Order: sequence, then C-alpha cells, then structure tokens
Amino acid sequence: MSGRQTIGQMFPHRVGYVPPKQIPPKSGTPTSAPAFQDVLDGHIVKFSHHAEQRLTQRGIRLEPEQLHRLGGAIDKAASKGAKDSLVLFQDMAFIVNVKNRTVVTAMDGASMNDHVFTQIDSTILVK
Repeated sequence: MSGRQTIGQMFPHRVGYVPPKQIPPKSGTPTSAPAFQDVLDGHIVKFSHHAEQRLTQRGIRLEPEQLHRLGGAIDKAASKGAKDSLVLFQDMAFIVNVKNRTVVTAMDGASMNDHVFTQIDSTILVK
C-alpha cells in the first residue's frame, strides 16, 4: 500500500458543520458553498478542537441559519472592539475568540446552570 492519502483522510468531517444540500446546480446558478465575498469578508465561523468535542458531548447541532446568526453576532462584537465574547443563543452559549472568528467552547442549557463565565470582555444576546 502506498503512503498516499485520500481527500477524506486529509479533510475529515468537522463537528458542527452541516453540509449543504446535494442538489446539482443549474448552469449559471451559484452553488450552495459559501460565497467568495463571504470568505473574503471573514464570515466563516470556525470551531476549535475543544469546541468540537463539546458540541459532540452535549449533542449540539447547528443548522446553517444558526451558523449565519452566530457569524452576525461575531460581526457585532468585532464592530464594538470585543476580543473574547460570550454569545447566548436560544438555549446554547458559545465563547468566541472574535479576532479569529473561532468558537472556543460550547454549552447547552443544562451545562450553563451555575456556570461562571470568565475571560470574556463582552456578551451578545442572539434572538
């Protein structure tokens, strides 16, 4: 067997990522991948390894709309000069490094009970 890796080995499925619907695009229509301008503008939300583990452990699954709203919350935090923010979203909480647009950890409603959030400089409530 050769030492070659397949694409699946090099880029494993990421927890918290919901793949786009696999509908073949019609000619001349954009695909469901993120728009090029969105990538340039940094609207992509990343998850640290620790956050991915917490999402899996706590059974948290984010839909594309929720990821979009989380990205919007990060944009608001960045516009106010925030560095590390607590994003409260429905019955979930995320600690986000704003500069890197990276979710550092994630909690569900049960995990937030009696929890003290430290090392944050802002909080965003997402409705």
